[in-house]
Amino acid sequence: MNKRPTWRKPSGAPVSCTEKIKVLNENYEELRSLAQEALDDALLMGCSEAQIRQALHDMIDALPASFDELPD
Repeated sequence: MNKRPTWRKPSGAPVSCTEKIKVLNENYEELRSLAQEALDDALLMGCSEAQIRQALHDMIDALPASFDELPD
């Protein structure tokens, strides 16, 4: 399993609120699990591993932010 990231504020300082970190970690694990399922399904259906990985990267990169970053 991958190590979870250290969640950081726009300034680079780590997020220190325990509840925020908990939610961020839960979201990370949920997204990781869903991405793993998508990768596994694609491979079982004969798709290229490189292509599905690139498609997942592209999808994340194309997500628009719904909110502006909060100031520190």
